[in-house]
Amino acid sequence: MQITKDTVVTLSYQVADAQGKLLETSPEPMAYLHGGYGNTFEKIEAALEGQQAGFATTVVLEPSDAFGERDESLVQTISKADFPPGVKVGGTLRGVADDGGERIFTVVKIKGPQVILDGNHPYAGKTLRFSLKVEDVQAASAEEVAHGHAHGAHGHHH
Repeated sequence: MQITKDTVVTLSYQVADAQGKLLETSPEPMAYLHGGYGNTFEKIEAALEGQQAGFATTVVLEPSDAFGERDESLVQTISKADFPPGVKVGGTLRGVADDGGERIFTVVKIKGPQVILDGNHPYAGKTLRFSLKVEDVQAASAEEVAHGHAHGAHGHHH
């Protein structure tokens, strides 16, 4: 079956940076509803359109196609006293950005009484290479199309 609008595509993937260093491997294949529902990056959908199970490709995404450029205004320094105890580098914290939206901040550095947080996605500003393999393609159910996302193989009902 070909990948077209309103098919559920099951992909396994690896993500590497521009230098080819592996950043992430899918622990298990992920399913998404294809067809511009915002479930994956547009460039990935474009690369997979019309393909079938067994198809493999590598898509290179510039930051603007993926997680955006780094925004240095999202790097904040706050006092360790304002933190829950046990804060560690690499830990994450939910916080509110200046625009009022909720963001996940990652602790990038602890300098004495100060904690430096970064609200950028870890892959922001990176060119990413997605190596994709199409494991399965099937027609989406009417319910999946109505909800705009794949419900996975477990048959969850709302």
